[in-house]
Amino acid sequence: MISKILIANRGEIALRVLRACKELGIATVAVHSTADSDAMHVRLADESVCIGPPPSRDSYLNIHQIVAACEITGADAVHPGYGFLSENAKFADILDAHGITFIGPTADHIRIMGDKITAKQTAMDLGIPVVPGSAGEVLNDADALKTAREIGYPVLIKATAGGGGRGMKVAKTEADLLEAFNTARSEAANAFGNDSVYMEKYLGKPRHIEIQVFGDGAGNAIHLGERDCSLQRRHQKIWEEANSPALNVEQRMKIGQICADAMKKLKYRGAGTVEFLYENGEFYFIEMNTRLQVEHPITEAITGIDLVHEQIRVASGGGLSVTQEEIEFSGHAIECRINAEDARTFVPSPGTITHFHAPGGLGVRVDSGAYQGYRIPPYYDSLIGKLIVHGRTRVECMMRLRRVLDEFVIDGIKTTLPLFQDLVTNPDIANGDYDIHWLEDYLAKTSV
Repeated sequence: MISKILIANRGEIALRVLRACKELGIATVAVHSTADSDAMHVRLADESVCIGPPPSRDSYLNIHQIVAACEITGADAVHPGYGFLSENAKFADILDAHGITFIGPTADHIRIMGDKITAKQTAMDLGIPVVPGSAGEVLNDADALKTAREIGYPVLIKATAGGGGRGMKVAKTEADLLEAFNTARSEAANAFGNDSVYMEKYLGKPRHIEIQVFGDGAGNAIHLGERDCSLQRRHQKIWEEANSPALNVEQRMKIGQICADAMKKLKYRGAGTVEFLYENGEFYFIEMNTRLQVEHPITEAITGIDLVHEQIRVASGGGLSVTQEEIEFSGHAIECRINAEDARTFVPSPGTITHFHAPGGLGVRVDSGAYQGYRIPPYYDSLIGKLIVHGRTRVECMMRLRRVLDEFVIDGIKTTLPLFQDLVTNPDIANGDYDIHWLEDYLAKTSV
């Protein structure tokens, strides 16, 4: 059994993992940069270790320092949270070589799903539906022109090692293609040190639907329903729902079972998310994230299953705590990502929080490491908290969300709370009538 977990992350996810560890009676180690010495998870952990200066490359991405912190404190496991080293196969391999448990999938599975071309081919082999596209990397201008003609315009060029919309370009006509192709390669090289790209059919107005899966590494796997993550800005999720307003019970159980069966064949271990574009009743695989997702709390809300507890259980060799038949879905949940950003311009707003009051009441959860007097450093992601609301129906959930957004007080910095106060009263959102382009189109037409 795992006795001490080092949390290789920061912010709200570090605090989230720490809480799960405490509930399981497992000792905790917080690592932190010099900029995060007053972070809440550092204050609450059993032990803490400073692993470097503020830049991520010198602290949260410094594998040597994290392994050294494990050895100094006697931590026998590492939970990577999301981001940073959570999908770094080399990190998983190094921990394994040091006899330290990585709370996540195997390094091989991280590698397979970390390369978009390999992931797509693996998904096809496992029976998961995919977007029509190139068989592999698109190598040059001539190859790009030939592939696009075969697929049909518009096409989407994507970095094989991509994420967050970087190295991703749309070409609507042949005249656009070569510029989009070469720009995508250049962006990919700058962002990931890898300029390889591939090509897919561009879908006009799809929704972004993802399936939460869990495997025990021995051929048993389950799904925990879907999340709708279609409200995005620049490919970054802002508002997520479970279940999706676009799917019925039959559709969600069918695609969920396809994903669970695929994870059984793969002998996948731990938490994972299979992501799709959904249009005209069809699902098209886009990628798999081999980690805990930012939006995991809404799945917890509708299933009652603690996903971090489950991660630790599986990593300890305890297997899954539930079977597919035992999972019950209840009600509706919505998550709003609260960022330290100007709600109009989305410019980051680091600084000191002068007043902080989290909303409460039935069906309300706030995951945040922020507190009154906390100084948000300028070095990291601007996410400062997540507001999760659960109700018996989507209508009840929306009304509850409207209420709690008015209760949430964060002063001293600018946040995206005004954006959500605007969205929660919008008729399209109320009707669940939106796609992955809706928010950017809306922001282009209106001001918050």
